[in-house]
Amino acid sequence: MKNQVLGVLLLVLSWVTPAQANVVLPRVLAHNMVLQRNKPLPIWGQAAPGETVAVQFAGQQVSTVADAAGRWQVLLQPLATSSTPAELVISGRNTIRLRNVLVGEVWLASGQSNMEYTMRKNSKATIPATENASPLTELERAHNPLIRIFLVNRKELVKPDSLHRGWSIAQDSALRSFSAPAYFFAKELNQRLNVPIGVISSAVPGSRIEPWIAEAAFQQDSYYATQKVDGDPGKFYEPMIRPLVPFAVRGFLWYQGESNCFLAETSTYTHKMKTLIESWRAAWQDSALPFYYVQLAPFKYSESKDTKVPLNRETLPKFREAQEAVLQLPHTGMIVTTDLATKLDDIHPPFKWEIGRRLALVALASTYARKDVEAAGPVFNGLTLKGKVATISFKPLGARLISKDNNPLTDFQVAGANGVFVPAQARIKGKIVLVSAPGVTEPKAVRFGWHEAAQPNLFSSSGLPARPFRTDKPEVKVSVH
Repeated sequence: MKNQVLGVLLLVLSWVTPAQANVVLPRVLAHNMVLQRNKPLPIWGQAAPGETVAVQFAGQQVSTVADAAGRWQVLLQPLATSSTPAELVISGRNTIRLRNVLVGEVWLASGQSNMEYTMRKNSKATIPATENASPLTELERAHNPLIRIFLVNRKELVKPDSLHRGWSIAQDSALRSFSAPAYFFAKELNQRLNVPIGVISSAVPGSRIEPWIAEAAFQQDSYYATQKVDGDPGKFYEPMIRPLVPFAVRGFLWYQGESNCFLAETSTYTHKMKTLIESWRAAWQDSALPFYYVQLAPFKYSESKDTKVPLNRETLPKFREAQEAVLQLPHTGMIVTTDLATKLDDIHPPFKWEIGRRLALVALASTYARKDVEAAGPVFNGLTLKGKVATISFKPLGARLISKDNNPLTDFQVAGANGVFVPAQARIKGKIVLVSAPGVTEPKAVRFGWHEAAQPNLFSSSGLPARPFRTDKPEVKVSVH
């Protein structure tokens, strides 16, 4: 891994040679980009050592001198939203003019195949006939010049592009290859905020979480002092995340976990997510950058063959619990996806438009403080035991509790003193749910959605599913640095 990091650094340093002293930009600074509004804006690159470089944009002009290694960086003062295409000019021995630049909101989306899942695949997704199929044809209609996309290619990001390509308007061939969840997130934000949206997708199918974390981040955390971290730490961080720093972003989106769930991870995954979040925030020098992520959808992990560790029907619920524990970190949010799988043997469920929309709801409610947005379904808050009935309360919810299909509530289990969980009857009574089961005269614990195949029908009236839970879970504390 150290050789890999060294190789990336040497490639970056090779941008400028004595024979070529022109100003060179990182790939993420390009035509058609969106710059983050209301934040200081770093503009950086390479030049000849000692060369003066000037940057002009939106009435500002800032200059600096490249250091002994040829590195230079300037900081533009925060800019207001602008949907009017403008030109950003960088001048040294050569002049670079970046055209069609907007100012709005920028997000970085990362993870494994369900985040990488392209709009081309989205067009071919199979969904029940009863569902709204219009998002399947989004690719044919998409041509909003206020939505811009940047797809990270792990082999290309570390190399400059003399033509300054990379960012595109979200349409045609560029969109076909782009992340569907990230695009639909951008589309929802654009519709709700009415500002330009830029979204960067940097994802690799099948990737575990470890490659997305810098090797140094593991080395600096005492949690890992007594254990070896496998899974190629830094393998994707170095070529696919580090070169994006310090491009100003509003926050991060994360859809990953299946590869670690196959290893039956629990609290170790919680800590790895903590390490990733804190190290990315440190790289961008902003400890408050929002980090919103996707809790895994139903899938029959227990029926998978050739797994490295034994898996059972509780492997997924326990992993989801590990994902939920990350919410103890500030400025984090998670969406629930128990209703978004159509085939339980398909680890790539459709409905990526709904994934993007729900992530956008979290951003709208938390980052943009929109009071008119309900971002979460029912979330367990407390258990009251009295006689044969267990009463479940939920965190304050603007919407009502409902059964999505108007049938009796599903996927509740209850256990008595013997600790044996049995299927339970559950009914909504205002803001609470009453749970009981024949033969359990004195309930002690309740579980909901505690099965890899569970697709419960408890929702909020705003259309969001309840988060799976168990009242008998062990306490997991996540330290916050």
